[in-house]
Amino acid sequence: MNQQIYINGEYFSKENAKISVYDHGLLYGDGVFEGLRIYGGKVFRLREHLIRLWESASSIGLQIPITIEQLTKDTNDCVARNEIDEGYIRMVVTRGSGALGLDPHRCSNPQIIIIVDRITLYPAELYENGLDLVTAATIRNHPAALSPRIKSLNYLNNIMAKVEGLKAGCVEALMMNHKGEVAECTGDNIFIVKHGKLITPPIDAGILEGITRNAVLELAREAGIETVEAPLTRHDIYTADECFLTGSAAEVIAAVKLDDRVIGNGKPGPMTNQLNEAFRKLVRK
Repeated sequence: MNQQIYINGEYFSKENAKISVYDHGLLYGDGVFEGLRIYGGKVFRLREHLIRLWESASSIGLQIPITIEQLTKDTNDCVARNEIDEGYIRMVVTRGSGALGLDPHRCSNPQIIIIVDRITLYPAELYENGLDLVTAATIRNHPAALSPRIKSLNYLNNIMAKVEGLKAGCVEALMMNHKGEVAECTGDNIFIVKHGKLITPPIDAGILEGITRNAVLELAREAGIETVEAPLTRHDIYTADECFLTGSAAEVIAAVKLDDRVIGNGKPGPMTNQLNEAFRKLVRK
């Protein structure tokens, strides 16, 4: 594949796609991003992703220098140029090049970057058998410090929790919020099934409002499944009938253990499988 990287309306080969070392996205993690999926050559819920990108940028006082309509067109053009039917998009907006020091007003020319590539987040056997989770000691960002709803380039909070999971032999880790409640995993939202109800933490639990999370909630409601957004503790996950994660990269994947405690019967459950199948049908429409 002759990969083409989009930077501010121009295309570059992977080897020649460069931004300044003085860009505050690199120096301070000052910027925002989105991860999107491509199915059948089409971007899944592009509009929702772009609205969230604009909201993240607005929240940190970053002015995206083109319109949402233009970025929609450019994203679709980038997918077509890269000739990928099934893949992943990383969309990044940085504060731009500036002087050393934190002052964002000394930055100019925000950088808009679109990378289209293929991705395999987890091996196939984990989708078939489910994955193990461990609770990370690193908590989710305190909402009074940095809103977890901002999808910022500073992902160190999630990375440190991810490292904890990997050291424990788990590819994902559960993050709690400052109140000791379940928030989300390092890169995915979390759901449980209990007594036929589908339950997930609410937005004010300190989570990112996932696009795939919202799609799964819609699919569940369409199927007549009772959905509840309510605070959860680890006890709720330990005693759940089923548990699964959702995310743009992960899609829908069962979790069968938390902290070496088996969830349900230790296998992907019927509601997990039902919603996974419904999601796959949705993205193929």
